[in-house]
Amino acid sequence: MSEGIEGIPQTAEQETKGTKEEKEARAAQEAAGVEQTGVSGHAPRTEHADTHFENPLRDPRDRRLPKIAGPSGLVIFGVTGDLSRKKLMPAVYDLANRGLLPPGFSLVGFARRDWEDQDFAQVVHDAVREHARTPFREEVWQQLAEGMRFIPGDFDDDTAFKQLRSAVEELDASRGTSGNYAFYLSVPPKFFPKVVQQLKKHKLASAPEGSWRRAVIEKPFGHDLRSAEKLNAIVHDVFDPEQVFRIDHYLGKETVQNLLALRFANQMFEPIWNRSYVDHVQITMAEDIGIGGRAGYYDGIGAARDVIQNHLLQLMALTAMEEPAAFDAASLLTEKLKVLKAVRLPQDLGEGTVRGQYAAAWQGGTKVRGYLEEDGIDQSSTTDTYAAVRLQVDNRRWAGVPFYLRTGKRLGRRVTEIAVVFQRAPHSPFDSTATEELGSNAIVIRVQPDEGMTVRFGSKVPGTSMEIRDVTMDFAYGESFTESSPEAYERLILDVLLGDANLFPRHQEVEESWKILDPIEQYWATHGRPAQYASGSWGPEEADEMLARDGRSWRRP
Repeated sequence: MSEGIEGIPQTAEQETKGTKEEKEARAAQEAAGVEQTGVSGHAPRTEHADTHFENPLRDPRDRRLPKIAGPSGLVIFGVTGDLSRKKLMPAVYDLANRGLLPPGFSLVGFARRDWEDQDFAQVVHDAVREHARTPFREEVWQQLAEGMRFIPGDFDDDTAFKQLRSAVEELDASRGTSGNYAFYLSVPPKFFPKVVQQLKKHKLASAPEGSWRRAVIEKPFGHDLRSAEKLNAIVHDVFDPEQVFRIDHYLGKETVQNLLALRFANQMFEPIWNRSYVDHVQITMAEDIGIGGRAGYYDGIGAARDVIQNHLLQLMALTAMEEPAAFDAASLLTEKLKVLKAVRLPQDLGEGTVRGQYAAAWQGGTKVRGYLEEDGIDQSSTTDTYAAVRLQVDNRRWAGVPFYLRTGKRLGRRVTEIAVVFQRAPHSPFDSTATEELGSNAIVIRVQPDEGMTVRFGSKVPGTSMEIRDVTMDFAYGESFTESSPEAYERLILDVLLGDANLFPRHQEVEESWKILDPIEQYWATHGRPAQYASGSWGPEEADEMLARDGRSWRRP
């Protein structure tokens, strides 16, 4: 092979020149606004002229290196609350500890506290020490602490927002955040309009050219369809829909994402994932605790608004949806919306829905109070702490298959699961005594606490007689992978910084969910009081009767 410049083989030299020429041509075209297509065949993001640096040596198909956020910062409103202390700040530290945040990442807190920056840093330090998933490392902490700032003030305080803008500009200069900021509204929903309007007023919502600004909003997003539409209009007056990330932390859990992999990456499940084989689907989110000190928030909202409207309907949409054209936000939205629009309520809401309140009882060896005895709860409250509904999906795949959704507090144990229960075999050659302990086949996706999946099927009991019982095959994340699952908020915060909206419900989904729940809430408001159930049980008898009328029973998780 002939030698080129300084001993470089000529072919390599030509390739180097070719690569350089391609880079220069690409840069010139990008500067002129010409859209490029990368190795993966996808056009680059065009969000507000987002021209952040792309490593030319990285191939999007290369999975050896994780996705790392570019220059950016996070502003948390309501930074002194439980969510921020127990979830958000530890998640930020864990991301930094895993090397997924840029060296100059900045964290700004905004709250009604007379704190200096170092006071805020100490609060974050204590929260990280207590709640972080990964080990504490001093060097990581020091680098993160250098980018922390605190702004004291109320949401009506123009001076505080001027200070916030000054802090953002200072961090741009000192930490190299490039004007990229996400504003996390960890505040009660009634403050959402005020905060976003202040961000607009003080020009914090509009990004400099080549940068981005995003808003992160926690549930509940409204308390009915009308309030959700009104809130969407206010938020979208300040931020474009693509800039708004609505947090549903369940969608950040590994098992929920694995549901899509289970269905669409495996040939063995998808052919039977339909009305020809599935008898019914049960989606359960149970908690073994009461409302604690959340009476002010919880009373008047209840289990259905708090959990079914967002978490469970999202899990249902992912379970029932058709295969998306691609794993991107637009394709997922399209398929989930088809499911939500096809949902049909029971004709008789009295027979197809149940609500309850937990009553005083012994739970886990401790005498616990009933809901009406909790501090701050009115004795005449009709707020539901348990809700169960039967829904249908009126399309070709799921016609006639009921979806049972239930959630409650003070139930038997803390668990969230999706159970796809299959029809019994159409014919059994075994006599009835051989199969009397055989139930229905099922695939159970465990979302929490022990993330994984169980497949239940029948097998012969060892011995001389033919006896068939249920057995299970179990897959657990903790046993199958050496890397532990990240917390949901780690994944979601990173996705916000990356601009990846795959795991975030869009405003259309929020509004469709309220269209499903509103008629149920309106019926409950005019029909009696919630049924009582003992704390530590699995809900009111009326819920068992609802399934019994269909010839079915609830799974015991």
